[in-house]
Amino acid sequence: MIEDEEHAEQERMASLTDRECSIDEAKELVRDNDRLILLDIRSNREICLGYIKGARFVPLGVIESEMNHLSGDKDVPILVYCSSGARSMDAADMLRKMGYNKARSIAGGYGAWLNKGCEIVTDSKLTVHQLNRYSRNMLLKEIGEEGQVKLMNGKVLIVGAGGLASSAALYLAAAGVGTMGIVDFDHVDLSNLNRQVIHRTDDVGRLKVDSAKAAIERMNPDVKVNSIAGRLTPQNALEIIDGYDVVMDATDNIDTKFLLNDACWFANKPYVYGGAVGFDGQAGVFWPKEKGPCLRCLFPKPPPGSLAPT
Repeated sequence: MIEDEEHAEQERMASLTDRECSIDEAKELVRDNDRLILLDIRSNREICLGYIKGARFVPLGVIESEMNHLSGDKDVPILVYCSSGARSMDAADMLRKMGYNKARSIAGGYGAWLNKGCEIVTDSKLTVHQLNRYSRNMLLKEIGEEGQVKLMNGKVLIVGAGGLASSAALYLAAAGVGTMGIVDFDHVDLSNLNRQVIHRTDDVGRLKVDSAKAAIERMNPDVKVNSIAGRLTPQNALEIIDGYDVVMDATDNIDTKFLLNDACWFANKPYVYGGAVGFDGQAGVFWPKEKGPCLRCLFPKPPPGSLAPT
């Protein structure tokens, strides 16, 4: 029984080797084999992220009808690639059934080629590193390369470095927001660590803005982080939010929320606020452009302290 399983696994691996081509072997073939046909079966949105030099673009859905126009020689070597190697394996199998017995898929696809540091062609404004890092963002039609560039040029101020800020800051950093400001006056306490995931055990006693900055830079060293240790006051609020595109209120203090709302209203900046107590939470976005609504339109007066626990 064990021998049968080992034999079956050996056959499977042999079949896989026959159908797949490693990145190193593909690199040699692309460089040295003039007869090679290199097929990119990705979508146009994926191709915008870059492609392998010499590739011909044939979507998977039409590969069967288009192949005969590319070559009538059934012995021509063919390499097929997609983003990760899954779709291209199906394409290689399809070509083999058509009689192209030297058709193979590039293992790991374009992603593996890029990670290996192999040459690519791109008209993008982004570096190869950025194309690779933010490729999943740019595959979303709502973002694309233009949206990613906007994110990288964007500046977000986060007031508070606790629970709400933890997730927001890390995700903004991962998405590639170019500049982040973090405002907080507090130090990391052991009791914070059950929910303030931006801080670690060895950060206890450290200023939260310093701990948060270190975590963001670990997540994405391309992000510029401005740490502002201190309280937001009526005297410094407008100065602090100046230069940022969006202000996120991640504080646990009602007075600070209204102060931030007022500052954003006067500075005409989008104000994103959130709050959570136990299992209840609220979130909202106000952009007072052309004197639009603000937090005071929803809550005209700050509630009594007894109704607004931290």
